[in-house]
Amino acid sequence: MHLKILLAALSWLCHSTLAAKQPNILFILTDDQDWHMQSLQHMPLLQKHLVNEGTLYSRHYCTVAICCPSRVNIWTGRAAHNTNVTDVHPPYGGYPKIVREGINDDYLPVWLQNAGYNTYYTGKLWNAHTVENYDAPYARGFNGSDFLLDPFTYRYYNASLTRNGAPPVSYEGQYSPDVTAGKAYAFVEEALSHDKPWFVVHAPIAPHGDVSFDKKLKFDKPYYAERHAHLFKDYQIPREENFNPEHQGGVSWVAKLPRLNDTVVDYQDEYQRARLRSLQAVDESVEALVKLLEARGELENTYIIYTTDNGYHIGQHRMHPGKECGFETDVHIPLVIRGPGVPVGHISEVVTAHTDLASTIVGLAGSTLQNTDGIPIPLTYEGEEKSKTEHVTIEYWGVAIPEGKYGRYGDLVETGDYDIPTGANNTYKAVRVIGGEYNLYYAVWCTNEAELYDLTTDAGELRNLFSAEYASQREGFSIRNRPFHEVITRLDALMMVLKTCKGRACTHPWEILHPKGNVASLTDSLQPRYDSFYVDQPKVSFTKCELGYIKESEGPLDAIPYAQEGAADDPLSFRYQGPFSIWT
Repeated sequence: MHLKILLAALSWLCHSTLAAKQPNILFILTDDQDWHMQSLQHMPLLQKHLVNEGTLYSRHYCTVAICCPSRVNIWTGRAAHNTNVTDVHPPYGGYPKIVREGINDDYLPVWLQNAGYNTYYTGKLWNAHTVENYDAPYARGFNGSDFLLDPFTYRYYNASLTRNGAPPVSYEGQYSPDVTAGKAYAFVEEALSHDKPWFVVHAPIAPHGDVSFDKKLKFDKPYYAERHAHLFKDYQIPREENFNPEHQGGVSWVAKLPRLNDTVVDYQDEYQRARLRSLQAVDESVEALVKLLEARGELENTYIIYTTDNGYHIGQHRMHPGKECGFETDVHIPLVIRGPGVPVGHISEVVTAHTDLASTIVGLAGSTLQNTDGIPIPLTYEGEEKSKTEHVTIEYWGVAIPEGKYGRYGDLVETGDYDIPTGANNTYKAVRVIGGEYNLYYAVWCTNEAELYDLTTDAGELRNLFSAEYASQREGFSIRNRPFHEVITRLDALMMVLKTCKGRACTHPWEILHPKGNVASLTDSLQPRYDSFYVDQPKVSFTKCELGYIKESEGPLDAIPYAQEGAADDPLSFRYQGPFSIWT
């Protein structure tokens, strides 16, 4: 490790002259890209220019597994329960909701302009950002922009874009990821013609499915460029234990899903092949942009960040193509960063989340982000060694939308302007906790069903330890010799804080429960002296399943902090200070 620190220091010294000026930032944001079906491994140019020349963050998570809320989370650094953007279309999400919540005036591109940056964006910005409302008002914060617009955002060969506020232009017949790649290249060239540092975003739609609107949503496989049609013909979705499992896991509507027949499984394999092919245009654009920066002498003063809005499942847990769940397939996602001082060819195991990206980028620009729910991602070996983060807040409101030719879970449910084939309500609160002695996913659904998966022994999240079927595993489960029910009281209290957290409460939630600061992890909280305190905590629950964030239906909102009178940590002298409201 000392050698790694030395190499990082030498790298920093090599970049010291360039570091005197603010660095450029290139952000590449794909749509629905998976980690668990090996999409990154099928992008050789990204591997060559970013993974091999930067750091791959192997424990990076989105916090809400659907496009619009996740993108708001990225560009604001605030949890979805604080932005109140929880869906892709009104009334709970989409561009009109973003404007109404004031986000259009107070998010990352505006902050970067205030920090002296020129900012540019091409591709998908928001859902429900349409050919009719694109200028009502126009998206703020960009010196140059070319936005994809609904209802054509997900049409691979029929995109419409608005450039710098001008009326929409149709690109019918042209391949959308190539169109936006060309615009990103031109924006980088424009940015390089000025003296100011710059922030450029390329947000192609790949590998999202092709979507058309005609009273009902129609989902199809993503289209790919003809030059990539020959690729991946032998690819199959990894047949992990949770792929179309014989014994199903999950709760609520997930537990009731039937096994997929061979016809559907064959279709799903081809669906993922199409996704991988669509990503090849993105892969090519990565190389083109890197070579442009190299030719202009700016590569060594540019941070390149590559990620996606959320993950994706196909066949896991017997599900049709889609996202919206809290399973690893949906929330564990790619993040690669290359730039000055970033370790080369490194795989980081620090726990990071989309909530952290805004703080990270503002920090690179030389400023500090206030009123954020995240913390900067460590970009050095030294920073990784100091990182203590072990949790990620995960939340969702609304329905689960199956995609693809066979995608249907139940009756048509009217949501917004369209009828969507969907499962039952998919609202839940969850937390991922990853430490040296544990690797856990805990969730409470709006039906008040609960899930706990020990990913150390159940990577596919199939054996819910709350289920009577796995009573023997539950009895054998322990952390630091503390049994299942004691661990659950701690996880529930942690989630109680996180479900309404703001600011530091989101990044240091144990401080809300233990204000003296002597508990900073799940391990610390498991001391027997705290057993009665955690048993008496209010429990995460719901009074009603909603399609959006309605606080009145979210059950208890307040955690109770632990306080002491007399000797420190005397279990006989603790008292309750009363409910602590994170909303005040």
